[in-house]
Amino acid sequence: MRIPTHLVPARLRAGDQVRVAGTGLRARPLRAALSALGIAIGTTAIVAVLGLSSSSQAGLLAEIDRLGTNLLTVKTGQSFTQDEAVMPVAAPGRVARLASVEAVAHTGTVTDAKVYRSPLIPPVSTNGLTVQAASLNVPAVAGAGVAHGRWLNEATAAQPAVVLGATAARRLGLDRVYPGQRVWLGGQWFYVAGILAPATLAPAVDTSALVGYPAARRYLGYLGMDRGRPADGPPSTLYVRAKTDAVERVQSVLARTANPEAPNEMDVSQPSDALTARAAAKGAFNSLFLGLGVVALLVGAVGVANIMIISVLERRSEIGLRRALGATRGQIRTQFLSEAIMLAVLGGAVGVLCGAAATAVYAGAKGWTVVVPAEAWAGGIGSAVVIGAIAGLMPALRAARLSPTEALRTG
Repeated sequence: MRIPTHLVPARLRAGDQVRVAGTGLRARPLRAALSALGIAIGTTAIVAVLGLSSSSQAGLLAEIDRLGTNLLTVKTGQSFTQDEAVMPVAAPGRVARLASVEAVAHTGTVTDAKVYRSPLIPPVSTNGLTVQAASLNVPAVAGAGVAHGRWLNEATAAQPAVVLGATAARRLGLDRVYPGQRVWLGGQWFYVAGILAPATLAPAVDTSALVGYPAARRYLGYLGMDRGRPADGPPSTLYVRAKTDAVERVQSVLARTANPEAPNEMDVSQPSDALTARAAAKGAFNSLFLGLGVVALLVGAVGVANIMIISVLERRSEIGLRRALGATRGQIRTQFLSEAIMLAVLGGAVGVLCGAAATAVYAGAKGWTVVVPAEAWAGGIGSAVVIGAIAGLMPALRAARLSPTEALRTG
């Protein structure tokens, strides 16, 4: 039997369905906004966490590329008797003669000297700072620029002059260099010649007060022996720039070249490896914050489900009238499901914009490249759609099950 055309329920087009769903939300704007807020907060957390993590990693990797991955360090470790090992005075010269080594700089820790802002500071308040004798090419090799003042030269390296690392200057309360500025170092005044910029690949330089080897020998008694004769040193850290394609080969021979008699007492490392590992570790906490974002999304889902259930109860007369005018169960179900999804999508869109804005502001303040990965905003919107569909499914089914007579009677 063929059903007459005028008795067949009309199908709503997608645009009409959106308008019907939008009308339901506009009728209760405050309630809809508060329900979408939970979705927005969760999406903001997801986008911001992924965006800040990606921007931070991009900034750190860009810094590694700028400074180069060909820097190696050799530090003194412990001797067989668990005492502090001593690097031979001749170590820098031996390492510099390696075929694939481009430059060698070195520093030596003056353990008996401490640096203070003035002689009135208690000796125990060292601020974790060390005094190091330094070769004149340390900034160039270690990648530490001069932020204020000047680096040591052949003249000032022999005088009571000091250059402070970035962290050392901050802990001493100094942010610039002015004529006659002094610090109390090793029991006497040293003039501040300069302040270094942060040394990303050489963090030990940041917390050091650096003097020339001749000044360390003359004023601080830092003296070593080379072949039975007094010599400047000994060094405690070597900074070695190798040819980029020969880094692994140089690294394999550095310990026995620096100290042929006890290579096991030398610690060889590649600072860029540690930074790369740190960049990867920045994503380790993502799961925690993403979990918090998911919790916020779930709270938002509960809010959406709540408003849709209340909406079904309050709009029974509307449901009954639409059913009486020929709307099918499927159209009623689609209407309320569309409202829930639209509510979640609006919250998700606001969350994506807020998360991207937070990423841009923070990354810009840190000088990082702003990176908002596609999976962040796409995942945020996708999660909102899924959450909205799940939250609105039960209210939609409940609305579709109402008969026209029951809805009109109880509405």
